[in-house]
Amino acid sequence: MTILPRLIFLMSLIIVLTHPYTAEAHRFAPSLLKFTETSDHIFNVVWKTPTEATSRVPLQPTWPVSCVVKTENPALREGTGTVSSWTLDCETLGIEGLVGQKLGVNGLAENQASAMVMLSLKDGRRYQSVVNAERPDFLVPTQPSRSKVTTEYTVLGTTHIWRGLDHLMFIFGLLLLVGGGARLLWTITAFTVGHSITLALVTLGYLTYPVSLIEFVIALSIFVLALELTRDTQARPGSSLSLFKRHPWWLAGGFGLLHGMGFAGALAEIGLPQANVPLALLFFNIGIEVGQIAFVFLVIGAWSLTTFALQRLVVAHRIAIEPERLLPIPVYLLGGISAMWCIERGLEVLI
Repeated sequence: MTILPRLIFLMSLIIVLTHPYTAEAHRFAPSLLKFTETSDHIFNVVWKTPTEATSRVPLQPTWPVSCVVKTENPALREGTGTVSSWTLDCETLGIEGLVGQKLGVNGLAENQASAMVMLSLKDGRRYQSVVNAERPDFLVPTQPSRSKVTTEYTVLGTTHIWRGLDHLMFIFGLLLLVGGGARLLWTITAFTVGHSITLALVTLGYLTYPVSLIEFVIALSIFVLALELTRDTQARPGSSLSLFKRHPWWLAGGFGLLHGMGFAGALAEIGLPQANVPLALLFFNIGIEVGQIAFVFLVIGAWSLTTFALQRLVVAHRIAIEPERLLPIPVYLLGGISAMWCIERGLEVLI
């Protein structure tokens, strides 16, 4: 009776997570609007945004109307995004230039999107802010705020883990593998340590990697985890546990190193404030952990509620079922989805 509600819950959760977002796994790439002052009142503007739009209303950067566009370069395709660039002359704004002015993006509400706005001045001052549907403009303050770096990069980290379906699926697979208790704590901790190491190494420039290959290997890590779960469901009662089942933290930590490179890829898309790199990196990682812990608690909470409800339903209606026959279903769903990602991303590597 305790197995049945868990199985139904697991199948429902996988279906909800994978429909209709399967093709969007790990495609989260926040838009970036970056202004760099190259000489007095002259700014290079770079606009990076995902190529695949979610609305017919385009995302368009905005700046003070008194700034004159001197040059405009053709948009270029970079991976899953599009990059546009301009040169602005903002001499009419006076000595403060863009400080005290509004920079932003139109179309955020229609696309349910957010974007990072960054400003680098010639004198070394750096500004950054996240704009969204509620606040589509960023008023450049006279002094940069460290508190904004902490809050906004925390939000970006949390958003990334929730948009990165492949990362959530791997965590979900770990829950299937180890259950709850202290083993889950050690396993999730190992995954955290693994992705924190590579996230820092890549972001600080100590490690480089081919993005498409890492995306493929991340999908492969989920498939390997699904294979391990398949062996577990087919094991006979009383048989010895596999190495990964006895020591799941090695699996979590090892593949966490790969997932950290995926996290670093998203962080590279939005950039880091040069004056606050360690702070931004720390709180982006904290944001990832907040989202990850929230997901674990959501799964455990929904699991408990569903178990309670279905137990009462089974008792009231005296439903007879053999739970063992349903046990492989959530595992095979996880394996099938990850196999599809492996094929899709493997083709991208070959092409």
